[in-house]
Amino acid sequence: MKTSLRTILLLALSAISLSLRSQAPMELSLRSQAPMELSLDSAIEYAIRYNKTLINSRYAIDKSTQAIRQAIAAGLPQASATVNYTDYLGATASIQLSESMPASTIKFTPSSDFKVSVSQLIFNGNYYIGVQLSKLAKKMTEQSYLNDELDVKEQTIQAYYLVLANERILNIIRENKANAQLILEKTTNLVNAGILEETDMKKLSVMVTTVDNQIKSTERELELGYNLLRLHLGLESQQAVKLTSDLDQIALRYIFNASVTDTFNIQNNVNYQMILTRKLMAKKNIQMQKSSYLPTLAAYYSYTEKIKKPLFDISPKNVLGVTMNIPILSGGQRFAQLKQAKIEYDMSENSKALLSQQLTIQERQLRYNYQNLYEQYLNQKTNKEVAREVLDKMNLKYQQGVISTLELTSANTDYLNAETNFTNVLMLLLNAELTLRKTNNKL
Repeated sequence: MKTSLRTILLLALSAISLSLRSQAPMELSLRSQAPMELSLDSAIEYAIRYNKTLINSRYAIDKSTQAIRQAIAAGLPQASATVNYTDYLGATASIQLSESMPASTIKFTPSSDFKVSVSQLIFNGNYYIGVQLSKLAKKMTEQSYLNDELDVKEQTIQAYYLVLANERILNIIRENKANAQLILEKTTNLVNAGILEETDMKKLSVMVTTVDNQIKSTERELELGYNLLRLHLGLESQQAVKLTSDLDQIALRYIFNASVTDTFNIQNNVNYQMILTRKLMAKKNIQMQKSSYLPTLAAYYSYTEKIKKPLFDISPKNVLGVTMNIPILSGGQRFAQLKQAKIEYDMSENSKALLSQQLTIQERQLRYNYQNLYEQYLNQKTNKEVAREVLDKMNLKYQQGVISTLELTSANTDYLNAETNFTNVLMLLLNAELTLRKTNNKL
């Protein structure tokens, strides 16, 4: 009886295990296909966290932190220990103190010792300047990360805009296709009834086919936009993504944003901050080259414990000393290095002035482009609304038999072009505003 119960339990457990195994891949598949819903702000936050370029930039900051520790450690006490064993293989030495005395033979016996040495740098000009340069190098790395972060934010936002714009155009074209198919069906019925000519039906059929081709082309562009967004977000190519922000809401949020009217402050620009840091590093490098003319002072102490003493041993256990290295002549190398450091500083000063001019001109040009695009945006918005009204009236007139198929097709094409032009100008305007914010470090 117990055996049969055990058998039944084993069979039941096996059945449950098989069921779970068969359901697990299905559940994982469904889970992996669940779209990731992202607003514009959450997409930016996700990109900052998982973008591969920014991950490497954070690694670079960690590496620069360790470089500072390494530079500081060079001036801290250094300790080492050694264990020696020496066997002279039966060698001997003959010592004769005077000619009247016989020579004494000393045999070198094996010896072994344990030695501990401690050294401390007391003064070295290059050391102190080197630590400061390491800290400036870390600051430069952090500024480089901020620059990379701005680039990733800009690229993520642009990709987000691109997807929303393509989705907007795709929805409009699909709506237009549905309306065109409805008119085609009505026209086909009228042709079959002998009221309209077959040519009208064929023209409408061509219009529907043209719209269908536009849908396919836009769908491909939309998929490319999603792939680009996945790349910036650090997602796998199979990960489904759903965007929850609306393009019109984004336009209301940013087109009339106060950042467009803000006064440009070059001190906020990350590239300008980086060149100021480079200039400071060049100045520190001059100080380092000057410090190479100064002496280096270090102290040391060693303790030796004889594990196996030789027969003749006069070496002390404790040794304390101070070493001063005084540079005298270098064949002109130090002088040439100092001159090069001064030239690098002059170049950094000139580069700072050049970048200041470039950024000022660039910011003015960006505002000029934004104003032009804003005027085009208002014009295209009006054009789109008029084209929509014309198409609605043309649809009504065509159903009443007042206009021809050619006129309806032309109105439909004008409307699609107006919607596409409006969306493209809106994209350019949003990107222009985005570039302005990036220049002012306000992303």
